[in-house]
Amino acid sequence: MEVNTKIKQKILSVCAEKIKQKGEGVQVSFYAFFANKNDDPITLMEVARWWIEEHQLNHFEKATKIYAMVEDLNDSF
Repeated sequence: MEVNTKIKQKILSVCAEKIKQKGEGVQVSFYAFFANKNDDPITLMEVARWWIEEHQLNHFEKATKIYAMVEDLNDSF
């Protein structure tokens, strides 16, 4: 998957903030990285495919796990 630098930074930022607020055990869904309206369906589907199809992640995963996975991406989300 090709990394979209903007969404990569958004995911890292959201995960870092959640961890800071609620601790290492906090979990996130891929929906946490998007507005409550469908204003970017293409990117939403790219992230959903990465989350569900490529990595077979659960609906909620630890933010620390997602942060590490996304941080390791070679700018190809």
